[in-house]
Amino acid sequence: MPNLPITIAQISDMHLQRPGVTGIGGIDPAAALAAAVGAIGRLEQAPDAVVATGDLVDGGHPDAYALLRELLAPLAMPVYLLAGNHDARAALFDAFPEHARLAAGAPSGSLQYRVAIGPLQLVALDTLAPGHDHGELCDARLDWLEASLAQCRDQPVVVAMHHPPFATFLEAMDRIGLRRGGPRLAAILQRHRNVERVICGHLHRAIDARFGGAIASTCPSTVHHMHLDFDPGSPYRWTREPPQFRIHAWSADAGLVTHTASVQRFEGPSGFRS
Repeated sequence: MPNLPITIAQISDMHLQRPGVTGIGGIDPAAALAAAVGAIGRLEQAPDAVVATGDLVDGGHPDAYALLRELLAPLAMPVYLLAGNHDARAALFDAFPEHARLAAGAPSGSLQYRVAIGPLQLVALDTLAPGHDHGELCDARLDWLEASLAQCRDQPVVVAMHHPPFATFLEAMDRIGLRRGGPRLAAILQRHRNVERVICGHLHRAIDARFGGAIASTCPSTVHHMHLDFDPGSPYRWTREPPQFRIHAWSADAGLVTHTASVQRFEGPSGFRS
């Protein structure tokens, strides 16, 4: 039997509120995250790790992070968190002190770290610009990235960040994308061709693009999707599409392959009949 790939489940943009508080459209983000955790638990093969790419909560309240910790507790594998524009680093670190320790060597108190997931290296970047919805990568954070990639130049790498560094043609979201550091990030990735994927959140949709010689992608949200409209004058709108998450599977022979999975239960699996 061939060896199974190393797998990472990616969830994003959970926008948890304080206990008992619903989100936009009456959606209960806590119930939505619990359903996503349940869906990960139903996978035929348990992932080797889960990565949550930001907007973990909606407003940075300590009670929301306490709820997040409770809802993630059923996951038996390591869970790695990133900060998004709706997060607050101090409250996140208070609720998840192990992540504060992971980020001990990061610049300016940012949530950046490097961890091994089997033979894969996960390098987490912090794009949070406090008080703003757009993202930034300052020179100190990018210096840290370059040094980190130099330390694992012979290993496959997944870079994780909240704000995608590429244009998505969803103008309302691109206006609050990565405003600083994108060109230098692309140049760094061009020099480190062992980066298998750049995984992001923020867009509430599954989007893939080439960036810096690598493939970059965004993850759907557990709560709602951004409306798909390429008109540059389109307003900022959301839709209640089925919640999804992504599975990144890696092997030495195939490299990294990304799948999109649904949170909802469906009929099956069933065998095919001739």
